[in-house]
Amino acid sequence: MPTANPFIPMAVQGICPLCSNPVTAPCSLKLWQLHNSDAMWTQDFLVVFVTTTVLGLSRSALAQAANSSITLQVPDSYFFPQQTPQDATVPQAFPFPSCGDFALEEATVDEMQDAMVNGSLSAVQLLTCYNERAYQTQAYINTILQFNPDALSIAASLDAERAAGKVRGPLHGIPFAIKDNIASKDKMETTAGSWALLGSVVPRDAFTVSKLRDAGAVLMGKATLSEWADMRSNNYSEGYSGRGGQCRSAYNFTVNPGGSSSGSGVGVGANVFPIALGTETDGSVINPAERNAVVGIKPTVGRTSRSGVIPESTNQDTVGTFGKTVRDATYAFDAIYGPDPRDNASLAQPPESQGYTCQLTNSSVLNGATFGIPWDSFWVYADEEQQATLLSMLDLVSSAGATIVNNTEITDHETLVSPDGWNWDYGTTRGYPNESEYTYVKVDFYNNIAFYLSELENTEMTSVQDLVLYNYDNDGSEGGYPYPGGIPAFYSGQDGLLASLDTNGTYDDLYYTALHFCQSKTRGGIDDALDNNGQQLDALLVPPDVAQSYQIAAQAGYPVLTIPAATHSDSGMPYGLALMQTAWAEDKLIHWGSAIEDLVMTQGKGQGLGRTLPRWRGYRERNIPVINA
Repeated sequence: MPTANPFIPMAVQGICPLCSNPVTAPCSLKLWQLHNSDAMWTQDFLVVFVTTTVLGLSRSALAQAANSSITLQVPDSYFFPQQTPQDATVPQAFPFPSCGDFALEEATVDEMQDAMVNGSLSAVQLLTCYNERAYQTQAYINTILQFNPDALSIAASLDAERAAGKVRGPLHGIPFAIKDNIASKDKMETTAGSWALLGSVVPRDAFTVSKLRDAGAVLMGKATLSEWADMRSNNYSEGYSGRGGQCRSAYNFTVNPGGSSSGSGVGVGANVFPIALGTETDGSVINPAERNAVVGIKPTVGRTSRSGVIPESTNQDTVGTFGKTVRDATYAFDAIYGPDPRDNASLAQPPESQGYTCQLTNSSVLNGATFGIPWDSFWVYADEEQQATLLSMLDLVSSAGATIVNNTEITDHETLVSPDGWNWDYGTTRGYPNESEYTYVKVDFYNNIAFYLSELENTEMTSVQDLVLYNYDNDGSEGGYPYPGGIPAFYSGQDGLLASLDTNGTYDDLYYTALHFCQSKTRGGIDDALDNNGQQLDALLVPPDVAQSYQIAAQAGYPVLTIPAATHSDSGMPYGLALMQTAWAEDKLIHWGSAIEDLVMTQGKGQGLGRTLPRWRGYRERNIPVINA
């Protein structure tokens, strides 16, 4: 063991404080596979995984627990921000804990891999440092609903593989989190944030989780979310669940953090974990990504398997990825896409034998590219500040040699696009429920959730009706009744579940008419815009903070990629620039998205463009519901 290892206090180098044996001998408590590792200690906390409990023990408490006579140092600085008279915005309120000599904050996957290759960092050390960051921020932004008690042993096994000359790929040893509606067959729960599914046992890992494990990534834990992925209520606090509580954005604690994959987006944005999985039915990857200054890839429906995912609508559900850069998000996407016999939609995808990492590029390819701007369809609904900033971003793209074509509109956008923000029942609002997304999603949920529940063990939940009754019986924690009869986070109670229950899961003419209308109209509308009267565009560029943009893509089942654009001066919340394409065109989104990202990172920072670090605005406030701003 190196004598100058920054992870081990000099006073106890060479001795395991857990069992008091020399580090050259086996650990008699068998809690660590670390007696030959450099990562027993972090600078302030030792992270110990014992059976199913994750404990952050101070050094002095650990020494006492181990009956050690060694006096260990107590951290000389607080692990939480110290209040000042004017601290609504404190950029350094949560400085990233030291990770030895490695600069982990904002580190990319490639930088982590380089450190593990040269031996200056191990997977165990990397996980330990991210866990320390999670403990530092958890009581404030609440990104992790449950820590994986097996994560440390998984990381140690991957270190052993690396030492033996086996490296699985770019994600070997990289921690990741998954939304709590994605199944993992381990010691963690899969509940969609609901107490109703606590203790239920899933039959297997979700296909996407299994693929990430095979790629060598380390499952760190389950991320918080909006309960039932926003299906349970229509007036609710985004990012809240009965089991997980309120997730809050590190950029502004008081406002909507983005959802329903809230913890996934917030966690990557606050450097709690480097990559994450989320799910989207209508905006639930793109929205939390763009609102937390990270990259989100929402694939074509069917490009990533939904097996093992608590469903909402088989017609629109998809699993997407989060990362601080297009490359990081693409590494995760490259690991999870592909056909799965348990998901028929995934069997329809065309082959992509080379993967997507090969599509990553730089700004030089923008010379000669052509992008479309659906101004009247979406851009007109962005506020003036966002319009001005995003247009300056487009000027930068033009200066790189690309052509920007304005008014490449979605066909029939006057009918399809709500003028009043996101509205998945917009058809009914117009008086035409047979043209409404919500009409078929309600039926889909009734049937899809019954199939999912039928595969579970150790639960009494078998149907939407069971979920509804559980929420009524546990109104104090699950808010079955509308507020003030229930709880403020679920202001409208469980009206979404009740609406689904009312359909009885019937596939009638109304269902099929609404499904055909929404799918055919949105697909035709996007494809027409991309065709541009025979002058094919490389992508449509849209403002994803205008929720109608990703809603039209969601109904079509088409892919979207968002990159960080800037931060709003009023709310302090980030917003993005998104690229939209036709079915199965993720390769184009990654190609052009990485090129624009590179341009912004190399030439746009001086204009205030791109990703910025959180400023922890309002970190002492705990309003519920959060503000939709």
